[in-house]
Amino acid sequence: MDLDQLAALRTPEGSAALAAATEVAGGDPLAAAAALRSAGVPAGLAAAALTQAELRRRAVGKFGPAAAGMFLTRAGLEQATRGVVAARRADRLRAAGVRTLADLGCGLGADALAAARAGIRVYGVEADPVTAAMAAANAEAAGLADRFTVECGDATAFDVSRVDAAFCDPARRKAGTGRRVFDPNAYSPPWDFVTALAERVPRTVVKVAPGLDHALIPAGAEAEWVSVGGDLVEAALWCGRLAEVPRRATVLKEGPPVNASGIAGAPCNHPADRQPIDRQPVCHQLTGSGGAEAAVGPVRRYVHDPDPAVVRAHLVAELAGALDATLADPTIAYLYADAPGATPFARCLEVTDTLPFSLKRLRALLRERGVGRAEILKRGSALEPERLRRDLRLAGPEAASLVLTRVAGAPTVLVCHPVPAG
Repeated sequence: MDLDQLAALRTPEGSAALAAATEVAGGDPLAAAAALRSAGVPAGLAAAALTQAELRRRAVGKFGPAAAGMFLTRAGLEQATRGVVAARRADRLRAAGVRTLADLGCGLGADALAAARAGIRVYGVEADPVTAAMAAANAEAAGLADRFTVECGDATAFDVSRVDAAFCDPARRKAGTGRRVFDPNAYSPPWDFVTALAERVPRTVVKVAPGLDHALIPAGAEAEWVSVGGDLVEAALWCGRLAEVPRRATVLKEGPPVNASGIAGAPCNHPADRQPIDRQPVCHQLTGSGGAEAAVGPVRRYVHDPDPAVVRAHLVAELAGALDATLADPTIAYLYADAPGATPFARCLEVTDTLPFSLKRLRALLRERGVGRAEILKRGSALEPERLRRDLRLAGPEAASLVLTRVAGAPTVLVCHPVPAG
């Protein structure tokens, strides 16, 4: 995609081509291209329209119905914040009193659009001309061009004195190749600029990769890890006046708000979560120091598998306290308890058998139980689940969950059955 192709797509002819491409997207690409050409759409415009139609189809999972009117790039879509996450972040910024926001490296504008919908005036800066033009087009398509404007330029040169908050999502892919960048110093903008930004702007939020090394978290910042439907999707650093707690795990899933112990109707953990929004799922939060350690004990009747946001935020000890649970190995984040303790922060399974790992013994036990279907979970085990599944040669009408782990340092397998949620 270049600027000329984007401009062509925004003409009446381009809109018609996009509409036609939407009708055939998701099927055979050669047949789709032939259908557009037979309809009289020029080859170049047809290719651009089909690319956009396919990207929009993929983007529905992130942006919902709004994806139908957005202009996208593959790399931009992959790095863009999910709509439910961006909306909650925008609500939290608004609740903190933010009225003007600089989005430094705004990409396609996912976060900026969410902030604009929350009533915040957003000034976006994007280095890539095509991406900047797409962000501006997305603002116009959403009817938010008066609240979100974009300039193409260097994010490090933006005058942050013009705003009362800053958001930065450093690019973690190499320009031109799309390859992931794992060294924060190679981000764009670079990490030293990002950390200095938090010192210059009293309210700063930085979106970072979920695998961020805790040693890189600036002193005094709140580090938040976010999961959606059990998938860990991002981490964010809330700096300056926005920092409320050292660590936060935010779990977004369907259902009523509950606390760590699974009690429905618990008080909201943050003012932003009290605002009615038309975007599900519901937000659940667990907070703490990130430095506490859970007690160690034996394997008990129930095992809880914490949400990845809880594990990455180093809040397993806080969850253990809420569930009256212990670890069976100090290095493995499975929690064991005498009661199921339903919670949005962990999945619960009932343990029927605990045995030192032995393929022969496990195969014999599962054959005796008539297990033909097995879910295989693992933490602290080098075994490959699919290879183990083949080696077990499962047969029978029953199902089971196998947890590969360590107990007091020894390789162990737990045979379990899931406990129904709620």
